[in-house]
Amino acid sequence: MITLKKEDGPADLDGVTHLSIGVSWDPTVGSSGGLMGKLKQKKGTDLDLIAIAMQGADPVRLAGLDSLDPLGNGSLLHSGDNQTGKGEGDDETVTVDFAKVPSNVTSIVFVAAAYKKGSSFQNARNVSIKVYDATGGSSQQVADIWPSLLTNDNGCAVAKAMRVGAGWKLQVINETGKIKQGDEHALMRFAISK
Repeated sequence: MITLKKEDGPADLDGVTHLSIGVSWDPTVGSSGGLMGKLKQKKGTDLDLIAIAMQGADPVRLAGLDSLDPLGNGSLLHSGDNQTGKGEGDDETVTVDFAKVPSNVTSIVFVAAAYKKGSSFQNARNVSIKVYDATGGSSQQVADIWPSLLTNDNGCAVAKAMRVGAGWKLQVINETGKIKQGDEHALMRFAISK
């Protein structure tokens, strides 16, 4: 088992064949009460978990935002878009099967974002990003990342998996920043900067 914190630096993923990252959040009523507050709570807020496969400094594939298997071989799988945050457990997950990741992919950056126009971290409460060792079909939690409730940013670089020789390392990043909503190039530039 590995236990990860930002302060620990990159952790070896020796023996970890599958890694899952999940994001969960609770919708809030927002600042308006009455009927508008109830409508906002029913609608929820839409956060997105996105994994960006990198070839050196270049983003080459994106999992999330309706792309569930961008490498086409099951090595980087997204669970699908949850637009409300309702329900128990993780609302969106990305699972990596390291043995199937093509050799030209040198790293994978995981980002949680209020990406779609009209969504925001401020309308989501209790945002939590969990990292699991999913080797052998298990789901042993190894890290729990909580972005600040005070941020006005709409993106959080969660973690980065890096190929090192024949193995992989994982670095917890947990840094927020602004991403132009609806702009995939802005999202990718944010990921590259991490």
